Amino acid sequence: MRIGDAAAAAGMTPRALRYYEQQGLVTARRAPSGHRVYDEEDIRRLRVVRELRDAGLTVGDVRTFAPLLRTMPAGGVPDLIPRATGPGRCPAVEAVARRRLADLDARIERLSQLRARLAARLGEPGAGAPAPTAPEAPAGPDGPATAARAGADSGPIFRLDGAPARAPAPAPASPPPPGPPALRA
Repeated sequence: MRIGDAAAAAGMTPRALRYYEQQGLVTARRAPSGHRVYDEEDIRRLRVVRELRDAGLTVGDVRTFAPLLRTMPAGGVPDLIPRATGPGRCPAVEAVARRRLADLDARIERLSQLRARLAARLGEPGAGAPAPTAPEAPAGPDGPATAARAGADSGPIFRLDGAPARAPAPAPASPPPPGPPALRA
């Protein structure tokens, strides 16, 4: 079957299927016309990948045991990571899943601390005292300790260490673009 049908059968988009192929989680064969062709085994494998992703594993996690995907049942994640010991238990999958679980626990703890600090700054009722902060960073170019950022995608809205935040340096002025002069209000 072609990519659109295979993606629909596996419960994903063609774009996701192509991504999983790029990551080495599935390999498509090519028809003489050059189109990707998938069979039922590919669909089963893609369903396993989707179930593992839905369970909280990353693509990198799944890639670490990609060779085992062909032996895994498509019946669901509980079968892939059984609670009881026995012949169906896969130590490689379990180790990766436990590592991911520990990572998620650490992220939840960090986010809970950040939420408590922000709630305390906003004076949210019941916020209590701010959670303990991380150890101070070594002296940097901005002063004794550089403020910790709340996340990779957040900017320095305020400093968590109590010091006032400095505004970013303005960008150098560039000459106006050629064309009619700007209207002034």
